[in-house]
Amino acid sequence: MKTYRIFIINPGSTSTKLSMFENERCLFTEDTFHDSSVLLQFPSINDQLDYRMAVVHKFLEERGIDLTGVDAIVGRGGGCCSILGGVYRIDDKLIEDTRNCAGGLYHSSMLGVQMAKALHDQYGGEMLMMDPPVVDELCDLARVTGVRGVYRTAISHALNLKETARRHARSLGMRYEDCNLIVCHIDGGISVTAHHHGRMIDGIDAGGGEGPFTPTRIGSMAVTDVIGALSNRTPQEIKKLCSQAGGLTSHFGTSNSDVVHALVEQGDTRAVRVWQAMIYQVCKSIGSMAAVLEGRVDGIVLTGGLLRFDDVLDGIKHRCGWIAPVTAYPGEFEQEAMAAGAMRVLTGEEESLIYPGRPVWSGFDDEK
Repeated sequence: MKTYRIFIINPGSTSTKLSMFENERCLFTEDTFHDSSVLLQFPSINDQLDYRMAVVHKFLEERGIDLTGVDAIVGRGGGCCSILGGVYRIDDKLIEDTRNCAGGLYHSSMLGVQMAKALHDQYGGEMLMMDPPVVDELCDLARVTGVRGVYRTAISHALNLKETARRHARSLGMRYEDCNLIVCHIDGGISVTAHHHGRMIDGIDAGGGEGPFTPTRIGSMAVTDVIGALSNRTPQEIKKLCSQAGGLTSHFGTSNSDVVHALVEQGDTRAVRVWQAMIYQVCKSIGSMAAVLEGRVDGIVLTGGLLRFDDVLDGIKHRCGWIAPVTAYPGEFEQEAMAAGAMRVLTGEEESLIYPGRPVWSGFDDEK
């Protein structure tokens, strides 16, 4: 087989993770750090582009890495219009919609396709994006709310969720497209999703704060409780509480799970209660996804950084093991997922998709 060189760019809140693959073999993965005090000087995430690119170029120069002749550059997808899962070519419309948060997600990942374009202009190669957080494969019943004209949306850790699902399907001797799986990403953010024959047909809206509370997010609350707790706060305070200052941060003043779990291990009563409540809420969401799949579940698949704590896996097995076998894949596979997607395109196994430039779903015809 021909040797393909694939460069991966994955922007995070304070770093950009870079990887080089030759076919499926990872040559390196490195986090290039961006000091938060510097990032806060920029009015918007988009304004960080030149600064981050300078850091990346410095990294490449110091490591003696020449991207000339690279076969593919894959940028982490961001908040473009909602799309079906898959590998997409990066074009001007995709970059424009991502910069403008057309899909409603304002997150550092919006820089991924922009950084890929900047490197492509210098070195060439295919420009690709895969499974951004706005992947929307919801079934119709999952969209309906109790307010006419207001619909549920799908924002999740789609890249890691789908790759972990593919890996687990292979471990069962099955294809992802033939499985029913409940897949959970459990880390600073939490996604719980139902996968039916290769499509995420339902899941909590992780970007909107639905589902379990997390190290930084408040999670689902009764509307009356939300009004009571937030009515006297400014919009900026509300947004911060929902996405940055809720969850463990609200209870303990820190989102550092290692710090909180150390209190759990010491037997701190409040820490044990809150930590176990977070696991409890994950289990409730898993149960709801089992109902979505009508009880026909081939496996409950867990991934994400919080699985480094054994009690997370143990708690989910205890409450949900009766639904289906529970399997953990600690950490995440985002870099590997993007490299594997690029390989499928480069080898002709899969055809890259063209970004449609409009949401995958825009309402029911009989309600327009």
